[in-house]
Amino acid sequence: MIGNIILDPLVPLVVLYGLAALSAVGLAFAIWRRLLGWALRALAAVVILGAIANPSLQQEDRAELSDIVLAVVDESASQRLSDRPDQSAQALANLQAEVARRPNTELRVLTLGDGVDDVGTELMAALSEALSQEPQARIAGMVLITDGRLHDLPAAPATLPAPLHVLLTGHKDDWDRRLVIRNAPAFAILGEPVTLTLRVEDQGAAPDAGFVDLTISIDGGPPMAFLVPVNEDVELPIDLPHGGMNVMQFATPAVDGELTDRNNEAVVQINGVRDRLRVLLVSGEPHAGERTWRNLLKSDSSVDLVHFTILRPPEKQDGVPVNELSLIAFPTRELFLEKVDEFDLIIFDRYKRRGILPSAYLENIGNYVQNGGAVLISAGPDYASADSIYRSPLGAVLPGRPTARVYEEGFTPEITDIGQRHPVTEGLEEFSPNQGEDGTPGWGRWFRQIEVEPTENATVVMSGIDDKPLLMLERVGEGRVALMASDQTWLWDRGFEGGGPQLELLRRLAHWMMKEPELEEETMWVEPNGLTMRIIRRTLDEETGDVTITHPDGTETILTLDEVTPGRFELLWESPEVGLYRLTDGDVETVIALGPAAPREFEQTIANGELIADLVASTNGGITVMSDGLPSLRDVRSGRVAFGLGWIGITPRDAYRITDVTVTPLLPAWLALLLAGLLVIGAWLREGQR
Repeated sequence: MIGNIILDPLVPLVVLYGLAALSAVGLAFAIWRRLLGWALRALAAVVILGAIANPSLQQEDRAELSDIVLAVVDESASQRLSDRPDQSAQALANLQAEVARRPNTELRVLTLGDGVDDVGTELMAALSEALSQEPQARIAGMVLITDGRLHDLPAAPATLPAPLHVLLTGHKDDWDRRLVIRNAPAFAILGEPVTLTLRVEDQGAAPDAGFVDLTISIDGGPPMAFLVPVNEDVELPIDLPHGGMNVMQFATPAVDGELTDRNNEAVVQINGVRDRLRVLLVSGEPHAGERTWRNLLKSDSSVDLVHFTILRPPEKQDGVPVNELSLIAFPTRELFLEKVDEFDLIIFDRYKRRGILPSAYLENIGNYVQNGGAVLISAGPDYASADSIYRSPLGAVLPGRPTARVYEEGFTPEITDIGQRHPVTEGLEEFSPNQGEDGTPGWGRWFRQIEVEPTENATVVMSGIDDKPLLMLERVGEGRVALMASDQTWLWDRGFEGGGPQLELLRRLAHWMMKEPELEEETMWVEPNGLTMRIIRRTLDEETGDVTITHPDGTETILTLDEVTPGRFELLWESPEVGLYRLTDGDVETVIALGPAAPREFEQTIANGELIADLVASTNGGITVMSDGLPSLRDVRSGRVAFGLGWIGITPRDAYRITDVTVTPLLPAWLALLLAGLLVIGAWLREGQR
């Protein structure tokens, strides 16, 4: 119980001061008149003024409140390396024991995990949260159990009410190796080398390495090995193998003794774009569809088109002198021997053998396909004739053998069962403006089809009259070949009977022939959205195997995909953390990086208290390395240094809570009236004796 004297005047202080001044004037007058009772009158004035001031004794019953020590335990990813979890557990247990031995002291513990969306360790946010939950007047100290690798130092509290201490995990001989991609473009032009800047960086007490192995794989393919120096920037030129997204995985092998291999890998995703698409269009003779082909290819500004139409075949003899002809000679040797490899796609539109292209040239085009080129045949009646291009060395790579029969009747092209699953023709019905209620395409008819027999390895994706093959695709060596057994695709372009998806079909066909990844028949890719993966598997088979996902930490998850459309299987999966994931179903595989390949937690893994040292010093706290021993807990006065060899200090706050308040007047009204009356009467009697 604590007592205090308080005043509770019965009148405003101004009135009280005025009465005191008036009394002083009266007292001075009595002294000047030499009145014998002036002293008694002064005492009477003091009693009256004291009664008006109403002095009281205030007594408080106080209950002591315990001091609070805050402990924030960092359990982020970097704190799970090596024996840091054991160190943190020992530090917390020691702190709990020290606090338990102290009277009237409590420990509040807050644990901190990984930040969402790879923001790193939000240690200061956790400290601010812990402070907001407790009265500031009771906080005697704060302890952070961490490796010092925090990522939100600007969010530190503006003021700290007590000493802040750091119990630092880790060891002085810790070291780690890290792979860093310093420079990587988002886009690159196919055929031109792109330069990446990378660095293999050793941190901490690393052994002298000099050079280390580095492997690079593209789209999960076989790795390429290099030898690179440590702690030096390395510029690496790379040619992208294909258009679309190229996923490049860089890795350096794990070494015994390093803290983690989670940062030994990096993934770069570069979108390969073609500077110009070089197309050679050879028309055997003028016809209605020739202009459609030309307009289609010229409508794309990224296409460089070389178009030749054979207007004057060798057998044409009309007596016109050669020096009077304005036709340009067909540069066959230059195109088909010297520069054939420069073209991305060669289209033969109703072409037949007429002695213009020797067999050696056509054989060279076959080699061009075997080495990765692409050839598209738009067949007319010429393909079924004795002069068919199939009856040349090029026929060895074509997917269909003509039977010499030509159908001249109306029919509507249809997509085959396997065509429903092939990326070239999948979902083409959706591009029909006149699609029926049952999903049948409302396409216009064609009126000519060449009967062909597909080769063993050909894939028939469209059919025509009596389900006979209409569009055939085949992989030949490293290249690809397509055969359209009709020359009337131009009817769709003209809008005959509603037309059809000619533009979309030929666009997909050209991109498939140029090996765009999104049009591969057997492929798997991932569309990430935060930590959510949309896993997509495309196949020509009617079913696919389970997908095995290898997590960044090496654990595996097996998932079964659901068929959403013919040949397309999908599944949404929520991944547990950022990092590099590998997916495979036994036939195809892919890699995907959610966030960086190594999370922010693994960018710097060596325990270090430098980032937080200034904040700790501002509270007179200290940083204790736990590998040197666990500290004891001592009391220190506010403003004094709160750490030393083997100990850390807290400041007792002596906080209390008032349970009851009693107020007792020191001068009751009746007593004040009695005393004042006696003093006044005494003064009167004294002065009356005179």
